[in-house]
Amino acid sequence: MTSERLGKKIAIFSAAALLLAACSDKPEPADQAPPAVDTSAEDQMSDGRPDAVDTVGVQQDTLDPIAVEGQEGLTAFAGDRVFFEYDSSEISDEARSTLANQAKWLMRHPRTRIAIEGHCDERGTREYNLALGERRATAVKNYLIALGVPASRMSTISYGKERPSVVGNGESTWSQNRRGVLVVQ
Repeated sequence: MTSERLGKKIAIFSAAALLLAACSDKPEPADQAPPAVDTSAEDQMSDGRPDAVDTVGVQQDTLDPIAVEGQEGLTAFAGDRVFFEYDSSEISDEARSTLANQAKWLMRHPRTRIAIEGHCDERGTREYNLALGERRATAVKNYLIALGVPASRMSTISYGKERPSVVGNGESTWSQNRRGVLVVQ
């Protein structure tokens, strides 16, 4: 009978082990990728605004640059500077295109105020370059006014040759320093 008891105990123990094994949770395979997340800015509620769940994970670089506020938005949408020829405050065709985009951005952000900085290269006297920088800043301001930007939102300042963008000699350096820069206030 001892062997019968031992056999019964083994059978009961085996049945209990099988029962416990059958009830345990099945482990998930470790090599499965997580489910994909929709990161598009869709309007699933049809309320005219992207749903918060849909915009989670959207990178800022996927946003429309005209919608971005501040200096970062202006620079991303239109650039923040225009360039001038030597000893000139005349707005070039390339500068007109840039200024048109800057005006478009400014009209989209009606409470934004800007300072327009006039800069020169290192050639010429300090006094002459301060006056030329002022003419450049004023030319940019007047062009933006002609495009519909209110004068009350803009101020001008000349730095002449005092704040070069690039330090060095030669036309490639000087041409980068002859500029008008829009700075969001």
